[in-house]
Amino acid sequence: MKKVLIKNGTIVTATDEFKGDLLLADGKIAAIGGAIDASSADEVYDAEGKYVMPGGVDQHTHFDFSFGDTTCVGWEGSPAAVVSGTTTIIDFVNQKVGSSLKSSIDEYQKNKVDGNACCDYGYHGVVYDANDALFEEIEHMPEYGVTSLKLFMAYRGQPYHCDDDAVLKALQASKKSGVTIMVHAESADMIATLQKQVAASGVTGPIGHALSRPPVVEEEAVSRAAYLAELAAAPIYIVHVTAKGAMEVIRDRYEKGVAIFGETCTHYLTITTDALEKPGFEGAKAVCSPALRSQDHLDAMWEAVKKGWLNAISSDHCGFNYETHKHAGYGEGKTFADIPNGAPGLENRIPVVWTEGVEKGKISRKKFVELIATNPAKINGLFPQKGTLAVGSDADVVIWDPTYKGTISIENSLQGCDYCAFEGFDQIGRADKVFLRGELVADAGKYVGEKGSGKFVPGKPYGLCYELA
Repeated sequence: MKKVLIKNGTIVTATDEFKGDLLLADGKIAAIGGAIDASSADEVYDAEGKYVMPGGVDQHTHFDFSFGDTTCVGWEGSPAAVVSGTTTIIDFVNQKVGSSLKSSIDEYQKNKVDGNACCDYGYHGVVYDANDALFEEIEHMPEYGVTSLKLFMAYRGQPYHCDDDAVLKALQASKKSGVTIMVHAESADMIATLQKQVAASGVTGPIGHALSRPPVVEEEAVSRAAYLAELAAAPIYIVHVTAKGAMEVIRDRYEKGVAIFGETCTHYLTITTDALEKPGFEGAKAVCSPALRSQDHLDAMWEAVKKGWLNAISSDHCGFNYETHKHAGYGEGKTFADIPNGAPGLENRIPVVWTEGVEKGKISRKKFVELIATNPAKINGLFPQKGTLAVGSDADVVIWDPTYKGTISIENSLQGCDYCAFEGFDQIGRADKVFLRGELVADAGKYVGEKGSGKFVPGKPYGLCYELA
């Protein structure tokens, strides 16, 4: 394999920032330092005036996810990750009812991922059939490289809804093998009641989604999750935190010794409930769960990621199309509850967080790398193979051009969806060059890699949440 030298850039990791060179060889980072001899390289890239950072790790995506009778866009949209600087994703794989997690993941790999993935990837299991066999399997998950498991506390009446009994038993089982339990924390009962009441009041459009899922439904479920984790004496991870009160529960209970942690997502930092009130049915594009919040909650999320109360920023990419999917909630007899929950965001996470976070002084460059690459790698047992620039790490490298200015638009999107959740957002900076295991896979916003070149990366147990517990 050829040797690649990246010269004269400013290298940024979660802990350091310095001017230096980077030598890539045999898919790994071979050397880091000043003035590496260019004669040792087959290709040389000058990164003068640019930042050299590790490829991003997005720990929260949903490809081929079903909501009701609709299924969102699949792995054909994975080039969108690469062009924005994300080189590894951790995708949620739903357990098939009556099947084991492993068999469900194996089937998903064979039918959906093989030949399509353009970035490296790992998996989280998702519980659809909470029974004794499932709880016994948790102990064996690390044997096939999957070290995290998600349970939905929301969605009463759906096969993936899990009650407190299931969450507690999963937590108790997880400690035996270092599996990290993740939960979607919203009160299913509160939501079910409010959905009926809001619709009965005559509000059936997209704004009803937020009215039926106010911040308190999230805060209550996060509080309950904290008690369950305390009882089990096991770490718990809250995905997509949106509400100030929910974040404060995580912060305060952790300070009291409970091993509770959480992430937020790009849209919960940048888009308010106003998006749900767009004319016609346009607001359906912004229906995601938990619901979007008001500006004070967005401000609280920025404070939380800056101060480490939440430790990662994910996309929660779920590419439901507007015309073919979102309209399941439009028409006579339909309400906001019928709109598929989720929005595309895989290719927007890194540029939006850089533009709204780093460029506006809300987070530093090192904190940026920590949130979008290093911590997600650590949480999922991929560090230091992924998420950092170190000798021996995978040569997943982004040369970031901070001088680029543009506008985010569906016109140049590779996500495979018919709309963009961040349409019209200003963008400062972009991934000028992206390398995946030493191979150039994106060049100035264009995907130049080979379809299906992504590889499964097995996670190791006892990730960051166990270390911080």
